[in-house]
This record gives sequence, C-alpha cells and structure tokens, in this order.
Amino acid sequence: MWIMVGGPYSTAAKSAADRAANLQRMNEVALAVMRKGHVPIIGINLALPLIAAAGGDAAAEAEIMMPLSLALADRCDAFLRIAGESAGADQEMRRFVAAGKQVFRSVEDVPG
Repeated sequence: MWIMVGGPYSTAAKSAADRAANLQRMNEVALAVMRKGHVPIIGINLALPLIAAAGGDAAAEAEIMMPLSLALADRCDAFLRIAGESAGADQEMRRFVAAGKQVFRSVEDVPG
C-alpha cells in the first residue's frame, strides 16, 4: 500500500528546531512503514522544496503545503496518523475517512 504519514509539523511548534524534530519523527515512522513493505508518503517532504523554490515565505507555504498534501491523500491507500496536535494532519485524516480509506494510529497497526 501507499501509506501517507501525517502528524505534528508546525502546529504548536515554537521554532524551526521544533519543526525539524517533528519532521524527523515522521520520517522515522515512514521508514518503519517502508520496512513493513509499503510505500510511505509524507506531504511535507514533497512540499518543502517547492515552497523554498517559491520564495519560502508564508504565502508560498499557504499556496503549496495543504493543497499538495490533500492531493496526495486522494492518491494514497491509507493514512498513518502520528499522535499530537496537527491541524494539517487532521485535515488529511478527514480526507481519508471521507473516502472510506483505512486510518492507522500506530506503526504496529499497519499490516506487514
């Protein structure tokens, strides 16, 4: 399966270091998903280079981050929601639920 991994990134993050730590956590979870035989997708990993190319400001982030992540959600088979406050991950999860797709709450729940 193609499994989107979503969780805290910028919501409640007070610094760039907090966002980097949050992204590292998502990448570690994505690695565990891959090791179970699936293709992990993190919308932020796809969006950040495009945001940087567009100038890296808040307007570029607003234009790119969630629209791209939600488009990815439409193409993935399931969602793995990492615990923690995240408005973006909540939007992504609602997209999966509305489409009747699987939502996992931990790597242990992912088959493989």
